[in-house]
Amino acid sequence: MERLGFIGFGNMGSALAAGFVKYGGFKAADIYAFAPDQHKLAANCKVAGINPCPSPDELVQKCDTIFLACKPYQIEGVIGQLGDLLDGKSIVSVAAGWDFNGLKALVPENAKVQCVMPNTPVSVGKGIFLMAESNDWEKEERQALTDLFNKTGKTVVLADRLIDAGTAVSGCGPAFFDMVMEAMADGAVKNGIPRPQAYELASAAMAGCAALQLETGLHPGQLKDAVCSPGGTTIKGVASLEESGIRSAFIKAVDAVLK
Repeated sequence: MERLGFIGFGNMGSALAAGFVKYGGFKAADIYAFAPDQHKLAANCKVAGINPCPSPDELVQKCDTIFLACKPYQIEGVIGQLGDLLDGKSIVSVAAGWDFNGLKALVPENAKVQCVMPNTPVSVGKGIFLMAESNDWEKEERQALTDLFNKTGKTVVLADRLIDAGTAVSGCGPAFFDMVMEAMADGAVKNGIPRPQAYELASAAMAGCAALQLETGLHPGQLKDAVCSPGGTTIKGVASLEESGIRSAFIKAVDAVLK
């Protein structure tokens, strides 16, 4: 991968570019982006230090690896417009709802496809990249892509049929976890903690718990139990959450995403 191109440069496209430059070691000068709103594109590219393109055609001609980061409903039109310009290109789709077979039916014969579902924490080097098993990239090229992802977060490979369910956790999860942090901070504010410190406490606590689970591999229930002394304050809070149906609320949220 020598030059990366982003067709679509909204929240996800710009997060990926920022992460690849800051953590992935990719030169900003070798990244190009196109979006229909040229004024917004120019502003976003200026912040990231990457190159704006006036058209997707020009972008594809400049780049060997193309990230389709536009809205899912735009994919078919974008590919149709580019046509044979995509021949021989390596395509990474980050659009929800599209799989390998669906994209292969649209792109030229020699275009290579890999479906990936990232999440926005890639911009700070803490992202998750769900990679679908099905792809037709060369082994070395796919490894280079995986290496780039691993510098910007963590790569998890799933069977194609599980990508949507995985995305409900890793892709939508940041919004759910943000709500948890916000609610925890509100509880702290209610009890006298200034809001800036409340957010800092809630965010640092969640980040620390996640890091501990990832490093130790322990079941989250074991980590929870380690904090809960018999008759102590923490178990009382846990009991209150259970009474409020916290577990079923999260399960229902994942189910709702998949409906």
